[in-house]
Amino acid sequence: MALHLDLTGFFGDGSDGRLTRAAFDAALPRAAAAREAHLAQMPKWRTLHERSELLSACRSRAATLLERGDVDDFVVLGIGGSALGNSAMLAALAPIFQDTVPQAGHPRVHILDNVDPDWFAEFFETIDPARTHFNVISKSGGTIETSAAFLLAWSAVRACVDSDADAVEQFTLTTDPEAGHFRELADDMGFATLPVPDGVGGRFSVLSPVGLFMTEMAGIDTQSMLEGAARVDRNLRADCAIQDDSAAAWALAHVLYMESGKPIHVHFPYAHRLRLMGDWFAQLWAESLGKKFNLAGETVHVGPTPVTAVGATDQHSQVQLFTEGPDDKVYTMVKLGRFARTTEVPEPFADSAAFRHLRARSYADILEAERQGTEVALLDAGRPVCVMELCKLDAFHVGQFFAFFEIATAIAGGIMEIDPFDQPGVEAGKIAALSLMGVAGFEENAERIQALLSDRETFSLSC
Repeated sequence: MALHLDLTGFFGDGSDGRLTRAAFDAALPRAAAAREAHLAQMPKWRTLHERSELLSACRSRAATLLERGDVDDFVVLGIGGSALGNSAMLAALAPIFQDTVPQAGHPRVHILDNVDPDWFAEFFETIDPARTHFNVISKSGGTIETSAAFLLAWSAVRACVDSDADAVEQFTLTTDPEAGHFRELADDMGFATLPVPDGVGGRFSVLSPVGLFMTEMAGIDTQSMLEGAARVDRNLRADCAIQDDSAAAWALAHVLYMESGKPIHVHFPYAHRLRLMGDWFAQLWAESLGKKFNLAGETVHVGPTPVTAVGATDQHSQVQLFTEGPDDKVYTMVKLGRFARTTEVPEPFADSAAFRHLRARSYADILEAERQGTEVALLDAGRPVCVMELCKLDAFHVGQFFAFFEIATAIAGGIMEIDPFDQPGVEAGKIAALSLMGVAGFEENAERIQALLSDRETFSLSC
């Protein structure tokens, strides 16, 4: 059981906009140097699959809640790296309609990753707060959106129970084990907590308690997911020749294409369950690699733009652009070797000319024909396209998927000579928002921002 990557469609003979093998091979030393630097640092997120104590803590907390039998709904409150991985795992591995019919013995799971007032208000109108458990995820406790969500959840729960002590039982805080606002709150109030491990950034945290607690509550095979990640980690260690390192090859090709005028990278799964994997990848790729400065402190303004598409749906929305629009994109198609269910096309009207070609076909057959047709159309247009195959969609292969793209992202950052693990642009937006809300210490900054926002040229449209 493995993840397969076919890079054939990335390479051409020089007659179109695709890389030649000679150009790629000439750049392999850049990938080798980046991989060597990455392995020398060995970031802590890469070995999360070895941290058995983290899984044990998540399992213990989940077992306590499930044994109580009073949790109908489980809600993740987080944003960005504290939510996207959870959403991807839930969509890929839980029952598709689990928000109404969850796995037997497990609660419905919901992930609220925004502060949209309508969404929050209507959500709290549909649940019983007294039978809901909230997992609040924020390493620092200083994330505005998560703090606001927590306060609303706390108020809703507190209104339904007799005491603060009763309300505390309906929360688990996943946060820094040593410091931060939520750590202080947990210590003061007695909230149960799970750790965000030191040295693990949000977008690389999916295989930590940030994601593992939710998977345990949803009934997903967490152990197999970690074993899948471990398989990729072992296969891509230092004893893997650079020519055989699929993550390094995929990363190098994308960097070379970006440098040659193809900065838009399309993640294109052909499975409904994989659609939210694209959102997780988009954050990982964009936030890690979009940087103003390189490691030498020079202003470079580099970075790819990730785009998500889902087959076959987006054949009817974006593929016209992909095949005949600007040649500024690189495509990674993701396919499943085997779906969980065999769904056949029914026989009625099969003799009609309109339906004859569907006779004795399965839906998987149709979807793969659609994918292959789009792949051929892209190749005929000279567009670079590779194909990743997951033998089947299970926890093991999802773990492989996460580990592969995390490693590839780290190596791509090394090739680009930028730091893939910081996000100063995100922090700048957070600081501006804090300033606008009057947080102490940001008064001077607030005046500048207010002046900037008030200097507008506006147009009115009368309807």
